[in-house]
Order: sequence, then C-alpha cells, then structure tokens
Amino acid sequence: MKRAVRSRRKVYGQLLVHARRQPHREFCGILAGQDGLITQAFPANNVAADPVRNYEIAPKEIVRLMGKLRKRRLGFLGICHSHPNWLDTNEPSPKDIALAYYSEAIYFIVTPRPYATTPIRAFSIRDGRAIELEIQVLP
Repeated sequence: MKRAVRSRRKVYGQLLVHARRQPHREFCGILAGQDGLITQAFPANNVAADPVRNYEIAPKEIVRLMGKLRKRRLGFLGICHSHPNWLDTNEPSPKDIALAYYSEAIYFIVTPRPYATTPIRAFSIRDGRAIELEIQVLP
C-alpha cells in the first residue's frame, strides 16, 4: 500500500490551472499547509535557462515565499512543477531526482494533458530514489 499525502481539492485544481496556462513549459511552486495537509500552493517564477525542459526557483524567491508561509503560520510541505504536454508521463526525470534537495518534501508533478488518467502525481524523493505516494483529495 502506498503512503498517502493529503491535499485540499482547491489546491489540486489550482495546480491543474497553472500547468494548463502554459502547457509547453514547466511551471513551479511551493506547497504549504498544516498537520501534513496541503492547503495552499504558492506559484513561483521558473528561472531555469530552459523552462521548456527544466524548472528552477530563484533562491530570493524561495526566501520570499518562505516568509509568506511564516506570516500565514503554514509549514513547508513540498514542491510542485509540471512536465510539458509533449512528455508522456508525469514522473520524476533523472534531473528531478538529482535536484531533489529537500528530502522531507513531497514532490507533485503535474501534466497539462487534458485527458490524463493521473494529472497530478506525488513522490517522495530520497537518496536518489523516487517513491510514488497516493494523493487523498479532500474538500
């Protein structure tokens, strides 16, 4: 049985909207909440040199977003990004795994494909290994 992560339905919907806004490039952001429940997604600018194939959040923006979390008394729970619609699957790429710096974070990967069976997938990435998590979408 897969370990589960809990997310509010509105966050799930926001991530799909962000991914579909520019389906040919990767979007990124930070996931936050309380008691292990993801209640908010904070979009970030993708400053990667090639945003069609990678994502990167600028260190200054991470600091700014973490400040927002503290003000709202939310905990950092994860990172989200999309894989462009030309990719077949929304699973961690070798680069995603190599750049997974936050071992306690949940990594959500979104596909903008409108008819995807699993448009959002969650992973725990530690020690070079990605393990898929079940997403429980709550009201």
